[in-house]
Formats: sequence, C-alpha cells, structure tokens
Amino acid sequence: MADSATASSPLKVIAGADSFGADLKDAMVSHLRSLNIEVEDLGITSYYNIGAEVGRRVSSATTSPSVETRGLLACGTGVGVGIFANKFPGVFATTCLTPDEARNNRSINNCNVLALSGMSTSADTAKEIVDTWLKTPFKAPCPASKSQPWPEEISNFFDESMNEMPKIGASENTQAETCAVCCLVKNRELNPIDIIPGGSMKILRESPTSAIIKFKAGSVEPAHHHTFGHCLLVMKGKKSVWNLSKKERYDLGDGDYLFTPAGDVHRVKYYEDTEFFLKWDGKWDMFFDEDLETAKIAIEKELANGSV
Repeated sequence: MADSATASSPLKVIAGADSFGADLKDAMVSHLRSLNIEVEDLGITSYYNIGAEVGRRVSSATTSPSVETRGLLACGTGVGVGIFANKFPGVFATTCLTPDEARNNRSINNCNVLALSGMSTSADTAKEIVDTWLKTPFKAPCPASKSQPWPEEISNFFDESMNEMPKIGASENTQAETCAVCCLVKNRELNPIDIIPGGSMKILRESPTSAIIKFKAGSVEPAHHHTFGHCLLVMKGKKSVWNLSKKERYDLGDGDYLFTPAGDVHRVKYYEDTEFFLKWDGKWDMFFDEDLETAKIAIEKELANGSV
C-alpha cells in the first residue's frame, strides 16, 4: 500500500456516512472530485454498517499495489464509524478534528481511513483536514515530532509496526466451537419464498429485522432492489452478486460479508446450496426490475464473458 497519493499510484477514496455525517460527507465527496480523485460514494446508512463496509473494501484493496485505496467516513462524532472500520485487517482508521491530528495520524499510524465529525466539524475545516490527510506521507514530520524528521530508531519502529499490527490476534482461535449465527437456524422451519423458486427464509427479529435465508444450488434472484440497505453474512455455500447500479460483481463464500445500499439494483446466482444471515432496517420489501428468464440469460452471458 502506498504511503501517499502520487502520479505513479492513483488514489481512490471510498466514502460513506450515517445521517449525522451525511452533509459533511457530501461536501467532502464534492471536494475530492474537484481534485480529480476517484470517489466511490456508498451513501448513507447506520454508522456501524457504513463503517464496516468502508473498512471491508479498503481492507480488500490493500492487496492491490496499482491503486491506493483509502476510506472517508463521517458520523456524529467520527468515532463510531472508525470503530467498525478498524475491525478489518490492514485498516488504520482514525478520527481527526483538526489538520494537525490528520498530520499526526498519517505520519504515525499511516491512517488510510479518515473519520470526520458531522456535528462538530465545519465543511471548511473538514477540507483542511482532508487536504492534510491526502498530502501527508507516512513518517513525515508532524506536530508530534515537533515538525522535525523522526529519529532513525522511531522511523524503524513505525516500519516494523506496519508488519506486526496485522498479525495481532491472527494466531488465536477466534471461532467459537458453536457459531452463534448458525444456532439461530437450528430447529427452525424456513418458509418458501414464493416469488423466487428455490428460496426459503425465516424472520428472526423485527425492527431492525434479521432473517436466515436458504437457496438451492442453481437458483437465481432476478434483478431487484429494496427501499432499505441490507447486510448479509454467508454461513455456508457459494454465490455471486451483481450490483448493477455500481457495475460491480461480488463472489461470496463461507464467512463473506456484503452490504448493499438502499435502491441498488442487484441480481444473484447460487452455485451451491447456500445459507446466509440477512439484516436490514425497516419492513421487508422487494421490487423486481426483470423477470426470471431474463435474469438467467443475462447471468449466463455475464459468466461466459467474465463481465459485470
């Protein structure tokens, strides 16, 4: 992962917010685009869902050396989104309320996800914070170093920390003997989803709503959308999700997570018998944008071409 945006390492920023940080996020997305920086705006949802989704995407992108991918988040305080972004390896999210904090966190922590406070930071101050965050390389002189280069031993420590931090907890057995999510489906009878052949589901809780859903191998969900954003966790099986609104494809297997924003049109193909946990805010709804046969033809073509 690059230390700063350069011509040889193009920069992409993935942005999102909750309702308290929405206006500030929108202003920063416009500012970044005015600088000719590519921005993927994931929109607005709960602070924990958007923090996790930006963190997941930045974490996945750290393995690609061709483009430096960072994240920009905003919530009421800037703290909540950062907590959930930091649950993913290779993500160093920090809350910054001043340009000096941004300079320190880039220099010391190699901050690649910036979290802003929509309640206490003005748009003008946020622009200064963002500009500082963009321009400050890892280990650069900063207020914490009294604006002087870091001594060699501290600079070496920072380099080593980038190797050591991702290893923390990796050797521990973090998987419980009994999966709590899997226990939810035990001894529960799932009801067929009449509008989609091969599917069945069981609502577990209302407001926010969660459900266990199963699809048989070979099943297809035609392109559709919801009025709510939703999170899913694959318990077992294999599926692909084509987000047609964003022109992206996600291949998911055991343990994979995906957030789909409200209104995004997506279709799904199941390669194996698949079970997943789904959570969303509000009442269930589903609006189809194509019929089943059209979806099957489109998926066959996309798989043959390897396209979205």
